This record gives sequence, structure tokens and C-alpha cells, in this order.
Amino acid sequence: AMGFGFIEVGTVTPKAQPGNPKPRMFRLPQAEALINRMGFNNEGLDAFIANVQRARRFRAEGGILGLNIGKNAATPIENATSDYLIGLAGVYPHADYVTVNISSPNTKNLRALQSDEALDGLLGALVERKAALAARLGRSVPMFLKIAPDLDEDQVRVIAATLKKHGMDGVIATNTTIGREAVQGLPHADEAGGLSGAPVLEPSNRVIRLLRAELGAGFPIIGVGGVLSGEDARSKIAAGADLVQLYTGLIYRGSGLVREAAQAL
Repeated sequence: AMGFGFIEVGTVTPKAQPGNPKPRMFRLPQAEALINRMGFNNEGLDAFIANVQRARRFRAEGGILGLNIGKNAATPIENATSDYLIGLAGVYPHADYVTVNISSPNTKNLRALQSDEALDGLLGALVERKAALAARLGRSVPMFLKIAPDLDEDQVRVIAATLKKHGMDGVIATNTTIGREAVQGLPHADEAGGLSGAPVLEPSNRVIRLLRAELGAGFPIIGVGGVLSGEDARSKIAAGADLVQLYTGLIYRGSGLVREAAQAL
């Protein structure tokens, strides 16, 4: 009813977990920003899938549903792949696309999975499992990787090469930032967690531009981060994104932002 064409839900982890201690979300209204350190709080994979199965109307009316998977906080980083494989197998039958979230700053060491060797191993295992699931279920579900805005050019270049190497279907740029330059001196600016909203617009667009240059035309990029106006949504497409997501914009602009962004595009 609000005008969304697709929704992505998660991040879900194999086992239920409470997330980080509260308080864990903070508004920085002067910067139209949020800082959160939620920590993948969720009721676990089984409850998540049950919720998805009950929520049929959106998809029945043509909506696209993405399901976003991550690792439990208690799982050692060296065993992270097993959590992602469990998540992939669980959500695969119910998703229009699957997002592999390795870029939240709120699960210890998670972003280390973006490094060369770790990413290569993780994506190799996931693509292999995806092929087995596709053969068994008779449907191929696109798989996207969600990355951070705090990456330098060389890191983005390596990630792009790894995405192509493993035949990944797309990439989501970006998650929240750990940078605080844009909010220095504001109340809550020193809280730990990921910063979202207006300050992440340009860092996200920078990564999108780098990705598009490396991936070439035709490789799907979902642009996300700092969309608070129709013009912001257009800037994502101009940077090279094919689709646009928003989250913090709903806090500061409300549901009218969805129509504004859709009309701007």
C-alpha cells in the first residue's frame, strides 16, 4: 500500500539471540542519522521462516521478498560458514532472493569475512550449496552479498573480482558506517555501532561507483544508505545502482518518502 516494490527482511541467524544490551539505538536528528548496535536480535531461523510463510499477501500481489542471513554472535568467526550454510538452506525455499550479510559492524569480527581469503572460502561454499538446493528444489534463487561502506578502492576491487569468480548474482552497497566524521560533536555521536541516514549517502554512493566500474554493465547492484529524498534515490541510480533500498529515511521522512522516491525514479 505504501508503494514498495520489494522488501528485504532479516538479518536472521540460525539460533535465536537477544542481540546487544539496551539501549542500542540512538537518534541524531541534527544529522538525520541513527546509530544502532542491535546485534542481529531475532527469534531464530525456524520462527523467521514461520513468519515468512504466514505473510503471503505481499508476494501474492507481485512483491519481491529478500531474506537476509547472518551468523550467531556465539559462533566463532572460523566457523561462520556453517551458520551461513544453515541459513541459506533454511530461507532458500521461501525467498525471491537471499542476502548474505557480512558487513554489520555489530557482530564481533563479522566484517573480517570481507577479506580476500575469508570471502573466497565463504562464497565458494555458499555457491556450492546453492547449486545443490537449486537442483533439489527446481528453482534458482539469486544470492546477493551485502558489503560495508568503509572499504578502500583495493578492497572493493577484490570483492568485485570474488563476486564474479563465484558467479554471485548481485551485491548490496552498503551497510552502516563506523565512520563518525559527519556527526562529530553531536549528542550520541560517540556511541558504538553503525551510523545510518544522511551521512552515509556519499560513502555508499562511492562504493557503488567503484563496484560498477569493476563489475561492468549488467551486474545487479542494490543501492542503500542515506536515501532521505527522491533526489537521494536518483543519486543511487546515477552512481550505478539498479535498485534502491531505504531504512533510516522512514524515521525522518515517513511513508511519503516511498512515493517520492518511486516518482523520482
